[in-house]
Amino acid sequence: MGCIVYESSNGIARLTLNQPDKLNAMSYDMWLALADSIERAEADPAIRVMSLIGEGTKAFCAGADISQFQVKRNDPASVKAYEEAVSAAFNALLNANKPSIALIRGICFGGGLALALCCDIRLSDSTARFRIPAARLGLGYAHANIETMVSKIGLNAASDLLLSARIANAQEGLRLGLINQIFTEDFAKQAEDYLSEIATNAPLTLRAIKNSLRELSKPEARRDLASAHALVQACFDSADYQEGQAAFAAKRKPQFQGR
Repeated sequence: MGCIVYESSNGIARLTLNQPDKLNAMSYDMWLALADSIERAEADPAIRVMSLIGEGTKAFCAGADISQFQVKRNDPASVKAYEEAVSAAFNALLNANKPSIALIRGICFGGGLALALCCDIRLSDSTARFRIPAARLGLGYAHANIETMVSKIGLNAASDLLLSARIANAQEGLRLGLINQIFTEDFAKQAEDYLSEIATNAPLTLRAIKNSLRELSKPEARRDLASAHALVQACFDSADYQEGQAAFAAKRKPQFQGR
């Protein structure tokens, strides 16, 4: 039924969507495990950044594992439980205090694209393909997912992809804002270098930035600016701030401790 493989080293938590025989489609258990894995990374002070990747090179994620729907979504109670598991995974990514990076190769469809859009940054190779096929399947696409999509890529691009249900390649994904960069050479190495660069940055600053980005995604009336200001001030009050200044003056790499 697939699984989420959790590995960590050098400040990076690596979460792998692992069901390659089904193009890493998300089973019910995988939705649950993904939320748990994100919580695990959030609780580990050694982790500075999370990456999300699909097993193999054919797919990041083809969406939900539809083959389970006859069993896992066949009555009101099971439908509710399934939707709660999916929402928990999405919300865990959206509300995480640590940065999340989606590393996309091959197919990134439906719920897989929704997962990627919940991450802060999306990087791909040239094989990436993007699609929201809901209109071809006759299913209702969740308002929360559309809201996230519009907030990340804008109303016009979201309207195009949702209403046409067409496939966009990597270059168009870059143009539409679905991804931030395309790595065309050694994807694994370039992605690791990018993650490592984030992992060496100041954790308190990363958290303050993440909080401000999250608040800016909300309607203005609902933004908690006090929390944003408090986290910024905590950066200036920290030992890491002193370390950053000392490292800059000495022309060396800073060694941040998150305090």
